[in-house]
Amino acid sequence: MTLASNHVVIIGYGPVAARLAEELLPSVRQGLLALTIIGEEAAAAYNRVLVADLGVGRTSEEAISVSDPAELEAAGAVVIRGVRVRRVDRARQGVLLEDGVWIPYGKLVFATGARPVVPPLHGLNPDPAAQVPLPRGVIALRDLADAAVLRDAVDRRAHVVVLGGGILGLEAALAARDEGAEVTVVHHGAHTLGRSIDAGAGHTLAAALRARGIQVVSQARAVGVSMAPGANGEASFAALLQENGSAVPGQLLVLSCGVRPRVEVAAGAGLSTNHGILVDHTLASLHDPHVFAIGDCAEIRCLDGNCPECANSTGPLGLIGPGWRQAEWLAAFLTGFSPEALPAERAPVMMLKARGVDVAVAGDVAAGPFDDVPGLAVSLWADPEHGKYVKMNTRGGVLCGFISVGMPRAGAELTLLFERGSELPADRSALLRLNGPDREIVSVPDPARTVCRCAGVTEETITGAVSDGCSSVQEVSAATRAGTGCGGCHGDLKKLIEAHFAPA
Repeated sequence: MTLASNHVVIIGYGPVAARLAEELLPSVRQGLLALTIIGEEAAAAYNRVLVADLGVGRTSEEAISVSDPAELEAAGAVVIRGVRVRRVDRARQGVLLEDGVWIPYGKLVFATGARPVVPPLHGLNPDPAAQVPLPRGVIALRDLADAAVLRDAVDRRAHVVVLGGGILGLEAALAARDEGAEVTVVHHGAHTLGRSIDAGAGHTLAAALRARGIQVVSQARAVGVSMAPGANGEASFAALLQENGSAVPGQLLVLSCGVRPRVEVAAGAGLSTNHGILVDHTLASLHDPHVFAIGDCAEIRCLDGNCPECANSTGPLGLIGPGWRQAEWLAAFLTGFSPEALPAERAPVMMLKARGVDVAVAGDVAAGPFDDVPGLAVSLWADPEHGKYVKMNTRGGVLCGFISVGMPRAGAELTLLFERGSELPADRSALLRLNGPDREIVSVPDPARTVCRCAGVTEETITGAVSDGCSSVQEVSAATRAGTGCGGCHGDLKKLIEAHFAPA
C-alpha cells in the first residue's frame, strides 16, 4: 500500500466512525477517495448506548448494529477488525498495527471513543494500558461481551450491584430490575445524578428507585471487591467492600463510574491532548492539518485564546448525537465541499430513559428559589411522596435550565421550550397542570419539532417517511436515521406512525 493524498484512514470502528465511513462511501465508490477503517473489536460497529438493553434482553445484536462491513468492502473500503494500533508516525504519515502491518495515510481520523473508568479498588486494576481483564463477575457494560454477562445474570435472577449513580448506571439498574434481577445501586454522592440535578430532585429520584424495588446506598466509599469460589471453583465477585467496614453482597458488579476519552495513541504520536485530543473548529488536530478527531475522543479548543465558543469548553460531551454531526461535517470537509463552520453544540438535554421513571434536565440548575442571583428567577414545585419534582430557572422569562422528575408531559414541554429558547408562561403552574389527571392528551402536529435529538430528525421528516410507506419504527429508522441513537424517541416514532394510520 503506497502513500496517497486521498487515502483516509480511520482509527476506531464505533458508531461515530461508522457514520463518517457511511458519509465518505459515495466518494469511495467513485474512486475519489481510498478508505481504511481500523477497529480494535472483532465485531462491526454497534450502538454502545443500547448495550444495557441488549444485556437485559430488550434488543438484539442485529438491532443495535450500525454498520455493514460487507457493504463498505463492496464499495472499495478496507475494513480491519480485531487489531490494535501500536503507534502513529506523523513524520512518515503512517499507522503501525500490532501485527506489524504498516498503513500509510493522506488524512488520519481518530475516532477512538472513550474507555470506561475503572476505579482504584483493591482487586481491580485501573490502568487501561495494563490490558488486565476485570475479574469474573465484574463488568463495565461497554461491549457485547459485557452485555452477555449481564444477560446471564438477569436470566438467573442474580443480585446485581451497580457502582455509580449516573444516567447509564441508573438505566442499567432499572432495566435489570424490570427483568427480574435484584439490584443495588451504590454511589459516592449524597444523591443520584449528583452532577446533573440538585438535592431535591436527587432525593425524589432515589425514592422512586426504592419504590421500584432497587436498594440505594448513598455516600458510599467503595475500597475493594471480595471474591469467592463460584460453581466451577473459579473465583468470582461476591461483595463490594466499603470504607466503613460494611459490604454490599452481590453476584455481578457493574462499574458505571464514567468514561475517559481514549487519547493514548494520539498522545504517543505527539498530538496535543487535554481531556480529549485537541482540535480546532475544522476538527483538525492542533499543529497537524493531516490529522483529525471526532466523537468522544475529540475536544474542540482552538488556538485563539479569545474564542467565545472555546471559552466554556469542558471537553467531549460524551453523547452520540454530537459525534454523528461531527462525522457528517468532516465527511463534507474531506470531500471538498467546504461546508459552513461547524456549529457549536447547544447545551444538551439529558434524559433518564426507563419505564415509569422519567427524568429530564438541562442548563444551569444549581441555584435555588431563594438564592440571590442577579437576573435569575427560580420556580420550584415538589411532591416527593408521589415522586414528582419540577424546577424552572429563567432569565428575562426565558428558560435557561430545568429539572423534571416524574412529570413526563411537563418535562417534554420544558425540553421544547429550552431547545427553542422560548419564554415560559407567566403562570408557571400551567406547565405543572400538563400532568394533571384531568388533562386530555392532545397531540398537536409540530413539523419543526426535533423528535430524534441524536440524529437531529424533525417531525416533518418522520411524517414524510411514514407517508411514503414506512409503517414501523425499524422502517422509519432505516429511512431517516431517527431512533438509531439512544432509543429514547422510539415512543414518539410509534405515536406518529399510529397517528398517520389511525384514520384507516
